Amino acid sequence: MHRKKTRKIMVGKVPVGGDSQISVQSMTNTLTKDVKSTVNQIKELEREGCHIIRAAITDYDDAKAIEEIKKDISIPFIADIQFDYKLAIAAVEKGADCLRINPGNIGSVQKVKEIIKCCKERTVPIRIGVNSGSIKKEYLEKYNGVNADSIVYSAMEQIRLLEDMDFREIKISLKASDVKLTIEAYEKMSQMVDYPLHLGVTEAGPKLRGTVKSAIGIGTLLSKGIGDTIRVSLTGDPVDEVRVGREILRSLDLLNEGVDIISCPTCGRTKIQLIKLVEEAETRLENIKKPIKVAIMGCPVNGPGEAREADIGIAGGNGIGIIFKKGKVIKKVQEDRLIDELIEEINNL
Repeated sequence: MHRKKTRKIMVGKVPVGGDSQISVQSMTNTLTKDVKSTVNQIKELEREGCHIIRAAITDYDDAKAIEEIKKDISIPFIADIQFDYKLAIAAVEKGADCLRINPGNIGSVQKVKEIIKCCKERTVPIRIGVNSGSIKKEYLEKYNGVNADSIVYSAMEQIRLLEDMDFREIKISLKASDVKLTIEAYEKMSQMVDYPLHLGVTEAGPKLRGTVKSAIGIGTLLSKGIGDTIRVSLTGDPVDEVRVGREILRSLDLLNEGVDIISCPTCGRTKIQLIKLVEEAETRLENIKKPIKVAIMGCPVNGPGEAREADIGIAGGNGIGIIFKKGKVIKKVQEDRLIDELIEEINNL
């Protein structure tokens, strides 16, 4: 697929935009000022493959904590600010690698100028965030409510404000909880600017519903070449956000890292404990970083052919399983040895 080439900015050491890898983000749900808990959560997210982390900065103690948090983490830190320009400045001074603000709710132009001055001095980019709940009233009236036009043109006003201050280290997010509206807004914005776009369906919901909505919304845009960094918003453990985000990228061949498991849905021909095998394989293969497609099939007759695109795979029936590479059977093993033999063969690839 052809990806739109946007302006590249740096969030800490992670490039966003241009021809850079599409990064996966998440947001902590700890109290930011609780440094130990926040660091522990960020480290867990790092292990899952999170590239950039964001945290809410609600008071000066949160801002002050950034300095301590950054000593113990390896990924860039984004400070999420609402309303208070002094907190934004404090966050940058304490080491935030990026700000997430809505300039429209910061207050006067002079306050925004002070933030921009601080960011310029430290080469800190700003993510302009506009969602369906933060559209300026004048745009709601002009474009007859919440829609792609009112979201995009509300965001454009904020973009122009920063551009007038000669600041272009910008990335943009336009989020709605409605999937179709999210897609329409990003498509429109992508045609109007070359700034990198942060994709997400905001307030997507609990794990199952939120995963589906995010996969459709984010995946549709990525498949059209739109988007430079993503965040899956789920009500729950941020670890799940990273896992889902990485799977969205992997499903579109936009993440060349880790194991991609191909498995059949089971049917009356299945003669092995396929569900159990897949669950065990997921657990035991999760730390493998090499890009590899692994098939786990329930039918030894059709399985290898159906999963011919896999680098390696297993299929079983009646206590005996087979291991195959690129659709060709290489050995037969006892069912209870299938996973062990599979992992041994993967290590030998």
